[in-house]
Amino acid sequence: MTAEPVTTQHSPTPADVPATVRASLSPSRAADFKTCPLLYRFRSIDRLPERPTVEQARGTLVHAVLERLFDLPAAGRTPTAAGDLVAPQWDRLVTEQPELAALFADGDPAAAEFLRSAAGLLEGYFAVEDPRRLEPAERESLISAVVDEELLIRGYVDRLDVAPDGALRVVDYKTGGAPREAFEARALFQLKFYALVLWRTRGVVPRVLRLLYLKDSEVCDYAPDADELLRFERTVVALWRAIEQATAQQDFRPRPSRLCDWCSHQALCPTFGGTPPPFPTQAAPDPLRDARSRPTPPGADE
Repeated sequence: MTAEPVTTQHSPTPADVPATVRASLSPSRAADFKTCPLLYRFRSIDRLPERPTVEQARGTLVHAVLERLFDLPAAGRTPTAAGDLVAPQWDRLVTEQPELAALFADGDPAAAEFLRSAAGLLEGYFAVEDPRRLEPAERESLISAVVDEELLIRGYVDRLDVAPDGALRVVDYKTGGAPREAFEARALFQLKFYALVLWRTRGVVPRVLRLLYLKDSEVCDYAPDADELLRFERTVVALWRAIEQATAQQDFRPRPSRLCDWCSHQALCPTFGGTPPPFPTQAAPDPLRDARSRPTPPGADE
């Protein structure tokens, strides 16, 4: 699938959003609530800090390299060129996100192994796609739409391909292993979220939702339809109403699962003998606050 020239999209400003909008929801925050309401509270209401992990940083780095790869002329998008982008992109990320520097001490040999492992994931990318034959329409693009007149749904798409006939393909890079059942459901939820936004804003149901699992060099394609996206829209709205109800009642309960193994907040979770902090009394968050997806457990979202 070839594509139209790259376009740039920006975060919506208050002037772009109807006055009726009073909340926003990203796929990662929606998935948090579905996974564990208390996790949603910790991240979205308490806004507790989370230190990045090596796995999350590796995912961020690989995504950055793949975005920059398409800045090169088509013929130059080779495995060698991608490998050459790893170190400078890591330097850029550390400069922009100083907390990443704390992952490795000066002279730590693990830092070099980290860069090699990122390069290895890029080899997995080239095993499933030839970027010399692609011209993405959009990369790392923020898309948004209003549903139910009051809820702004938004998120960042790794890559959007547009065919000459206008057909859309949404592509998401995953740096974890091939999907297990729980993780695959979360990944498809995320892509359906993007598909709904595109359908509502562009009037086109994406032809393909594509997950690229770089670690195992696997591709997972899914073809949604309008009826399915309509049902999904009702699900998203119902989910937001459940969030509003939980917020009004200050009642976010933990939902233990195997994903607890990656949670940064076990010390505050009743499941592990902890006590959540007092419920914040601050004003409601800005509905236009950046909804960029937060890194999630290996294999789940990255």
